Amino acid sequence: MNIVFDTYQTLALASFVLLLGYFLVKRIRVLQTFNIPEPVVGGFIVAIALTILYKVNGTSFTFEKSLQTSMMLVFFSSIGLSANFSRLIKGGKPLVIFLFAAGILIVCQNVIGILGTELLGIDPAYGLLAGSVTLTGGHGTGAAWAETFTKEFNLPAATEIAMACATFGLVFGGILGGPVSRYLLNHQKQGENPENDEVDDVQEAFEHPTYKRKINARSIIETIAMLSLCLLIGQYLDGLTKGTQMQLPTFVWCLFTGVIIRNSLTNLFKFQVADSAIDVLGSVGLSIFLAIALMSLKLWELVGLAADVLIILAVQVAFMAFFAVYVTYRMMGKDYDAIVLSAGHCGFGLGATPTAVANMQAITSRFGPSHKAFLIVPMVGAFFIDLLNNGILKMFLSLVKYLH
Repeated sequence: MNIVFDTYQTLALASFVLLLGYFLVKRIRVLQTFNIPEPVVGGFIVAIALTILYKVNGTSFTFEKSLQTSMMLVFFSSIGLSANFSRLIKGGKPLVIFLFAAGILIVCQNVIGILGTELLGIDPAYGLLAGSVTLTGGHGTGAAWAETFTKEFNLPAATEIAMACATFGLVFGGILGGPVSRYLLNHQKQGENPENDEVDDVQEAFEHPTYKRKINARSIIETIAMLSLCLLIGQYLDGLTKGTQMQLPTFVWCLFTGVIIRNSLTNLFKFQVADSAIDVLGSVGLSIFLAIALMSLKLWELVGLAADVLIILAVQVAFMAFFAVYVTYRMMGKDYDAIVLSAGHCGFGLGATPTAVANMQAITSRFGPSHKAFLIVPMVGAFFIDLLNNGILKMFLSLVKYLH
């Protein structure tokens, strides 16, 4: 039996998931210690409960996907609305370095995947499915590439395995960021304790969500108008470019639209955008999106995942932790910003960009803002990483065809 939740029911359950996460994180010290995001805690518990219900009497649940998609677009639009061109320029060199680190990880994930299949004696194509296709790529890239694997390599259940691998990555991407950041914070040099950093009067959006800033009805309405315009134009551009060389994911168009709107209003019309309202509404969008995404996880798909593929995924998680600590952290400067960036890299290196932002929020809400991290990670995770991943995947696809 499948129970379908409409928009209001989905929103109500998502709100319960978030409140449950807030309640548990506030009272369970280990969750605070390892900076586990509240939506991950609440969403994972509800997903486990729904999995038990499915196993007991076969009842499954389907949630309203349009609400989840809308909240994701709101979040990425708010990222665009919070970005000034002057700050984007400042992110130049660190952004390139971080993108290079992300590229190294993509190569390593695919090498690990293919070597794992060779050692376990299974089709090397499964190595890519358990590599950057679903880990750095996430559910969207996994679904897109699954059809290719089915047609070219005749892999049975390629779509199901891709979705299971992406689900595995999403769960552990949200869990891993906290322990990695805690380890790095504990080993940071004296004199670099972020808890002693001075909090600026003006914060970047999403960096310090508990910081108190004045908002009012007018600023909320102005922000809703800008967000609505981002969604409207973003979806229009998505439809206009679909099937062409300019085709990009809808959320990328919404993000770019937000950047243009923000900088046009600020630089041409001298309009003071309400960063506080963008912060609040963007954080709400992110939280609801993650809550719906995590409570929608069909964890029983992981149970049915081939044992060999599961072994490869376990190695990938261990390597992600190693890479974040010994590569990302060092390449990005071994400072507090590097710690936040490393936690974010765990999020989209195994899961998705919203998971990366949630990982970083869990740190900055306790230890202070990181302007660099919240500038670089959304840009790399939302746009550049997909282009880089697809280019590298095509090279490894040729290798797999040779091995096949």
